[in-house]
Amino acid sequence: MIRYLTTAAICLAALPLAAEPVHITRDVMSVTVPLEGGATVDISRIQDNDHRLEGDWDLTSRPCPNFCIQPMVPAEGVTAIGELELLEMLQDPNTVVADGRVRPEYLKGTIPGAISVPYTEAADRLDVLGCEVDFDGFDCDVDGLKDVALFCNGPWCGQSPTAARRMIEAGFPAERIYYYRGGMQMWQLFGLTVVEGQ
Repeated sequence: MIRYLTTAAICLAALPLAAEPVHITRDVMSVTVPLEGGATVDISRIQDNDHRLEGDWDLTSRPCPNFCIQPMVPAEGVTAIGELELLEMLQDPNTVVADGRVRPEYLKGTIPGAISVPYTEAADRLDVLGCEVDFDGFDCDVDGLKDVALFCNGPWCGQSPTAARRMIEAGFPAERIYYYRGGMQMWQLFGLTVVEGQ
């Protein structure tokens, strides 16, 4: 009898454990984000408890420059945010979430609901945030101006911090800029939904 119980215990121990659900927060399993044209996308976490990142995202020691650790706040007046704040902003029609990476990186995969505003073009695309074009560039002291959340590859990526500084120099108010420093690296580390850029 003891032998039978021991064998049964070993067999039970060898069975794979049922996958535990992976929530965004204790009470939130997914977030629905509106897209242009009326479509929506659900953002959730990968439900494979053994999922791991591979490739460039697991590199820890890239040379600086170009891969220097970025400050939490890239310019005075800019607000640093995390994943939960970004999820809220993705649902807010008065906020634009801008992927500041170069277009080929955006096309490979981005955060659902983000638009492509490469850091090299950020100061020239303030119209997508509600600034009006005038002879001197942009007038951002207007009604209907949107907030913007900027991100790029992660804490070592300087593209969105550069975009923020250029936007401020072009007249966009720093207090309307939010910086998701974690970028694609942290987004993917948390197993959050990624879509191909449009």
